[in-house]
Amino acid sequence: MSRRQLERGAALRGMVSSEGIVPLGADFPTDGSGPDTDCHILHLDMDAFFASVEQLRNPEARGRPVIVGGTGPRGVVSSADYLARAKGVHSAMPMVRATRLCPDAVVFPPDGRAYREVSEAVMDILRSVTPLVQPLSLDEAFLDVSGARRRLGGPVHIAAMIRERVRSEQRLTCSVGVAATRFTAKLGSTHCKPDGLLLVPTDQVRDFLDPLPVGALPGVGDKTEQTLVKLGLRTVGALARVEPDLLRMELGTKAGTRLSELARGVDTSAVVPESPDKSIGAEETFDVDVGDPDVINRELLRLSEKVARRLRATEQVGRTVSVKLRRADFSTISRSRTLPESTDVAREISAVARELYAAAGMERVRLRLVGVRVEGVTPADQAHRQLALGEEDTGWRDVERVMDRVTARFGQGAIQSAVLAKRDENDV
Repeated sequence: MSRRQLERGAALRGMVSSEGIVPLGADFPTDGSGPDTDCHILHLDMDAFFASVEQLRNPEARGRPVIVGGTGPRGVVSSADYLARAKGVHSAMPMVRATRLCPDAVVFPPDGRAYREVSEAVMDILRSVTPLVQPLSLDEAFLDVSGARRRLGGPVHIAAMIRERVRSEQRLTCSVGVAATRFTAKLGSTHCKPDGLLLVPTDQVRDFLDPLPVGALPGVGDKTEQTLVKLGLRTVGALARVEPDLLRMELGTKAGTRLSELARGVDTSAVVPESPDKSIGAEETFDVDVGDPDVINRELLRLSEKVARRLRATEQVGRTVSVKLRRADFSTISRSRTLPESTDVAREISAVARELYAAAGMERVRLRLVGVRVEGVTPADQAHRQLALGEEDTGWRDVERVMDRVTARFGQGAIQSAVLAKRDENDV
C-alpha cells in the first residue's frame, strides 16, 4: 500500500461517522432479510498480507514490527505491518529510511512464491462460495454472492463465514466490505481495516460517501485532486452536488462523468472473473500437528469431496491430481499424477490423493497442513470420458450428484461419506 493510499485510508477512517452504518452483531439476520438484502458485492482485503505471512512463517517475529522489502542499499519497502505503519513506514519507502523510523523492526526479503501459495489458498476459499471472484492482486478480490445466498444465507452472513474460514484455515485476518456496488464495497473494507466487516446499506450510501475527501475516490490522483480543490470541491458530498457538465468541462467527458456517478454512489461495473479456473483445490491446517495416517487419509477424502463438489458446481472436470503435505517445521512437498481421463468424481480424486500421500513416504511424519488440488481443468462438455473395453460405469458420479442436491437443499453435513460420518461420531 502506497503512502497516498495510507493517507486516503486514514482520512476515510477518521472522517466517516458510524452513524447510519448498520452495526454488526450476533443477532444480525443470516437469511438476507435484513438491510443487506440487495448488497451482493463483497470486497475482501487481506490485512498487511506479506508481513502477516512472514509472521506466520517466523514465529519469533510475532509481536514485533515487521517490514518486507529489499535489504540492499537501494532496497524499498514492499509491505509493513500495522506496528511499523504506526511509526510512519509505508510501501515504496526507501528501506534505509524505514529502518530509521522503526529500528526495532524485523525485516524480511520478499518471498513471492510463499505469498502466491497463501493467496491461492485464500482465493480457493472465495471460489468455494461463488465462481464470480475477481482478484485484483494477491491480497484482494471482489465477489458477487447473489447466486450463493440461497445456499449460504445473506451477504453479511457469507462475509462473516469467509472471514472465519480465512482465520481458521490460513491463520490470517482480512477485512470485508459489503455493499450493492464494487466501489462502495471497496471503500467499506478500507474503512473497517484491520480485521473488520462493514455493511453499507444501499439507502445509506450517501451518508457514507458524503463526508469523504475527494481523494478517496478511485481515479483521483494528485493532479485531479488539486483541480477539484481549486473548484472548492473538497468532499465527495460537494462533488455529488455539482452539475456533471462542469466536471466534464474541467476533467474531460469520461473522467468527469465517472467521478460524478461515483460521488452519487452509482457504479454499474460488474464482478468479472479474470479467467476460467486452471485448477481447483482445497486445504486444511490442523489445530494440532497430525501423524496418524488414518486421520490424514480421512482429511484427504474430505478435501477431495470438496474439490469435486466445486468442479461439478462449475461444470468442470480436471485431469491432474496433486497433494500438498506440509510438515510441522513448515517444509512442504507436493506430488501429482495425471489421470487417463478427466474427472469430477471425489472417489477417484481421493484414491489418487491417498496413493500420492503413501508414495511420498510421509505416513509417519507429523503434518500441519494437507491439501488436494485438481489441475488441467476444462469445461465438462469439452471433455469426453470413454470407458475402456470391459470397464463398467461405477455410478459414483450419479451418486455424488445426488449428494450435491441434498447438500444444496439442506446444507453442509446433511449427507456425507460413511468414513467421514464415522469420524464425526467418534469426535462427539
